[in-house]
Amino acid sequence: MTSQSQGIQQLLQAEKRAKDKLEEAKKRKGKRLKQAKEEAIAEIDHYRLQREKEFRSKQTNVMGSQGNVSAKIEEQTTETIRHLTSSYHKNMEIMMRKLLNTICDINPEVHQNFKHAI
Repeated sequence: MTSQSQGIQQLLQAEKRAKDKLEEAKKRKGKRLKQAKEEAIAEIDHYRLQREKEFRSKQTNVMGSQGNVSAKIEEQTTETIRHLTSSYHKNMEIMMRKLLNTICDINPEVHQNFKHAI
């Protein structure tokens, strides 16, 4: 009888070890699936970023010409304003002197159309 109970005990222990191994395998499988899912998500994100970068590059090439035109116009306008402002400050003093000289330097003369009543 003891040999039967020992055989049953051995079977129960073997069954428990098999169950433990099965649970361990399930845990490893779950971890591996979770890890594979995370890797897939990371790969998808990387691919998405790469495609978005390519899209932005193509969009910049196509739309960039319009942006460049507006930037060039803005730059030209700024340059023209700067040039006009510089010219104004440079010539303002000279023009003010000419204007004041013309206004203040009066030479009284009789106009040629004026007839003397003498």
